[in-house]
Amino acid sequence: MQEQTFLVTGAMGCIGAWVLRNLVREGARPIAFDLSDDPKRPRLLMDSGELGRIRFVQGDITDLAQVKALISEHRVTHIVHLAALQVPACKANPSLGARVNVVGTTNVFEAARLSGGQVRGVAYASSVAALGPPSFYVQRPIPDDVPLRPETLYGVYKQANEHMARLYWQDWQVGSVGLRPYIVYGIGRDQGMTSDIAKAILAAAGGQPYHIQFGGEVGLHYADDVAKMFIGAARASYQGAVACNVRNDVVDVAEFVALLKEIVPGAEVSCDASRPLPFPADLDDAGLRGILGAVPHTPLETAIRETLS
Repeated sequence: MQEQTFLVTGAMGCIGAWVLRNLVREGARPIAFDLSDDPKRPRLLMDSGELGRIRFVQGDITDLAQVKALISEHRVTHIVHLAALQVPACKANPSLGARVNVVGTTNVFEAARLSGGQVRGVAYASSVAALGPPSFYVQRPIPDDVPLRPETLYGVYKQANEHMARLYWQDWQVGSVGLRPYIVYGIGRDQGMTSDIAKAILAAAGGQPYHIQFGGEVGLHYADDVAKMFIGAARASYQGAVACNVRNDVVDVAEFVALLKEIVPGAEVSCDASRPLPFPADLDDAGLRGILGAVPHTPLETAIRETLS
């Protein structure tokens, strides 16, 4: 692992923190790049010794010169690109959302292209939000290559990134794997409109009531599993450009609530069954399985218990 240096953008976020932890424990060399200089989420997952093995770099993903210099200076071999503004932030400030989510991703691909082959693998975060509403699709489970019809600005930006990745392979042979998670949950997930699942677990642990603002069928992914998927996708050095669905646990939010109450007797957790999220959950992850061999998957009950502990 010593020859592998991973640039992790958006490293102070939930998935980023879990990616850092996995890389440190595997013996790879992580470079944590983020606009924030506060490692509050990595600190939840690692002790001071582990944090000391990470090179933290504060910077702006929209600055191409900085991204290029970072990759060159640290001899980056793999990139896990997670830096993004989420759905509410993109709606509140569309121009900033476009700069971070689209220009920032362009900068990652451009810096990888200009690395002269030094960067051997790129994995980036797309999203289920790039897809259309469930009613838009007839085939079940939904494969990777269906038409995209996002209904949020965030989803539009992610769609743009998927097409950009395709062209970077077509024109310059920069290979990449994009992942489309639905709801990521676990320690450190405290932002975004789907963070209610993680917040409900936290509330149950603290004996506090919590109401999940949505219901219906969703896809749930434990943050540790998703981190391993991104690392594996970057290591795959994929020759092409593909965006892959992520599946893991497909459950009704009411089922999740019932399971949480079973694990934590007396938990006061509820959900709004009348407000389903506008994204499909029944996704085919055959493409990702083809790249990784086996998709990391911690069973939902086990993941909830680990989060509670």
